[in-house]
Amino acid sequence: MDSQSRCVVVTGFGPFRQHLVNSSWEAVKELSKLGLGVDTDIELRTLQLPVDYREVKRRLTTIWEDFQPQLVVHVGMDSSAKAIFLEQCGKNRGYRDSDVRGFQPEDGVCLPGGPEVRLSVVNMKEVCRRVAVENVEVAFSRDAGRYICDYTYYLSLHLGTGHAALIHVPPLSHWLSASLLGKALRVIIQEMLEEIGKVQTQSTAA
Repeated sequence: MDSQSRCVVVTGFGPFRQHLVNSSWEAVKELSKLGLGVDTDIELRTLQLPVDYREVKRRLTTIWEDFQPQLVVHVGMDSSAKAIFLEQCGKNRGYRDSDVRGFQPEDGVCLPGGPEVRLSVVNMKEVCRRVAVENVEVAFSRDAGRYICDYTYYLSLHLGTGHAALIHVPPLSHWLSASLLGKALRVIIQEMLEEIGKVQTQSTAA
């Protein structure tokens, strides 16, 4: 995977609805300061995505074509969550909620003709089992919620043939700071890269 294996892209989302501060982007900014810390050869790129279906589709295409990353990790905020959720899959249908521009995909579909579900090559249950984060639970999920996060994830899984991940984080609070979330992202992404390394080793051996 030559140059492809040397880059990891991590995205967070901008404001939406009543959420003027999106914890996903605050966490990604903290991660950018910390770095991944796993391999000095791995280049970390962090980007903010707008809560805008059409713009997300345009930017994702650019990310995958220009950077050819080993892994793209999307971080989104779940306003009702009390834990960090690692999403195993993205769904193609059911996008009925409008974005910040009042737009929603035609017929609620992400990719016409695409499979109903796309899975990440990362085994999120294994990552959950191995990772430990201070003061916050890390849990497994198979339902990313059918909004911009899920839409982004499905498209990224399609463009990157499964080499994508989605992490849902809670809103910032007195018990959960951006700094803590940034540290959590670092630990989780390190484990994801370990998991991808195993998948690549197995496929090479096969």
